[in-house]
Amino acid sequence: MTRPLDVFIIAGEESGDQLGAHLMDGLVALRGAPVAFRGVGGRRMATRGLASQFPMAEIALFGLTSIIVHIPRVLRRIRETVAAILARPPDVLVLIDAPGFNRRVARQVRKARPEIPIVFYVSPTVWAWRPGRAAEMRPYVDQLLALLPFEPEVHRRLGGPPTTYVGHPISERLADVRPGPDEALRRDAAPPQVLVLPGSRRNEIIRLSPLYAAVLARVEAGLGPVDWVLPAVAQHRDLIAREVSAWPVKPRIVEGEDAKFAAFRSARAALACSGTVTLELAVAGVPQVVAYRTGWLEAQIARRLITAETAVLANLVLGEKVVPEFLQEYGTVDAVSAALAAIIVDGPERRRQVEAFARLDDVMDFSGEAPSVRAARIVLSAVRSTP
Repeated sequence: MTRPLDVFIIAGEESGDQLGAHLMDGLVALRGAPVAFRGVGGRRMATRGLASQFPMAEIALFGLTSIIVHIPRVLRRIRETVAAILARPPDVLVLIDAPGFNRRVARQVRKARPEIPIVFYVSPTVWAWRPGRAAEMRPYVDQLLALLPFEPEVHRRLGGPPTTYVGHPISERLADVRPGPDEALRRDAAPPQVLVLPGSRRNEIIRLSPLYAAVLARVEAGLGPVDWVLPAVAQHRDLIAREVSAWPVKPRIVEGEDAKFAAFRSARAALACSGTVTLELAVAGVPQVVAYRTGWLEAQIARRLITAETAVLANLVLGEKVVPEFLQEYGTVDAVSAALAAIIVDGPERRRQVEAFARLDDVMDFSGEAPSVRAARIVLSAVRSTP
């Protein structure tokens, strides 16, 4: 009987859990033989048979102050994870996102057991800040799987590890985010449906709430009634409800992935926090305005380190600034409200985004094999190429 392929997989945050779950499906489908999974993941990976060593949320840290507070716990989890890998070396180690945690695990594993192939899924944002991380990863990453089409060239130029563009997971959900005939009509109907997306992390939601509340009130005062819809992340549903209860104009709160994508299909425009959601909106053909604020200390550090000209993924992928962004002190109520109103009504600002987003299918190569299957092929090839 064939021994199961032993895959140790570590994911951080909700997006990593989704990538991990789809990769697990791809590995099982392509392998044609048993695959055993262990490591760290969330609820989606658990449904595929992964018993997480500890809650994924313990490494889903964001922001300098959050990391500093939890350093002792994170270091302990790194030691425990490395010990588990070395006690029973897997056929392959797959590290999904969570670069601060996973890079440390990878370095220690490579030093102790250099024969274990290491695949990193999701490139760190070396194109935005700390480009030296690319070359730093080369000694301990055998294959890097990229979600964005420009990342392989970035790593080649910076001396990073071998990098392959496998595609963004949103390409597997096109039917979920793009409107059918009735939903397309709803995008042009009154009152306009506008998405409110203040982030998926607690600190983001709290920090952005006052600004978003004021913007909604200002836009509605100028345009008349708007159907505001706020898709809530399940674990922050109560927090969002408390924040929204004090807003002068209250959006409808919907919960769950199905409700979120249903809102995407009918939305005319969106006010969004920066992040992956900006690319999801662009693929859905939803014009958007990005407004984001971080803590003072993080902002000071970012201003000295960030090299990218935009914080919006849709802009980076398209290679032009089509989505207006208002960061830190530039995110005033006046500026954000004016930009949002301009993409709700018909006009040049709205048309420019719609026309640019129509190019994404070609830019991101949505034809062909699913990203999770492409990623699984590379993971299996890393196993086969190991002596």
